[in-house]
Amino acid sequence: MRFGILIYDGVEPVDLATFGVLSMARRVAPEISIFTVAPQKGAVAFSNGLTVLADHGYADCPACDALIVTGGPGWMAQCTNMATLAFLRDYKPERIVAGVCTGGMIMAAAGLLDGRAATTKQEVIGAEVPPVRLMRERHPKVAVTENASIVDCGHIVTGGGVTLGIDATLHLLERLLGERVANETARIMEYSRAWRANKEALPVVVQ
Repeated sequence: MRFGILIYDGVEPVDLATFGVLSMARRVAPEISIFTVAPQKGAVAFSNGLTVLADHGYADCPACDALIVTGGPGWMAQCTNMATLAFLRDYKPERIVAGVCTGGMIMAAAGLLDGRAATTKQEVIGAEVPPVRLMRERHPKVAVTENASIVDCGHIVTGGGVTLGIDATLHLLERLLGERVANETARIMEYSRAWRANKEALPVVVQ
């Protein structure tokens, strides 16, 4: 089971928790493999000084079962990056494209969310505009869902802001590898209580 994680300049480091969840899941399901992909292979400047080396660029991105699009301050530039939008439109993972946090905004800009329900980051600071409001204003073809941790539309999945990317990745594990793998991963991460609490406060919406 191969997972790809799309990164770019300006990703928020906490969004790389998607990789961390999958790394922990490999202890339960060693058949999992993970790679990162960016506009170009090599160094990617995350927010606030972290540098991550992308395994692949768009041109040599291998096949995967699920592609996870991360979020962070760089999402705005990616929404007008023709190479990123074309990659998302043309790349065909075997099963799922998933957006975590403002990764959903990039998917919306690529047209992947048209005619579907979706969610994205809600909580902001100061004069920032909540991305969930921007999704509603900029993408009228998307049925924006605020009160959900995850919106599952089959081969398109979106998750809420920041740490809900952990929940979205556990949800993907549950769908692709079963409830035992997801629950055991949450347990060894000591995240079971938070996952249950988030499901109660912001339930998963399946369309």
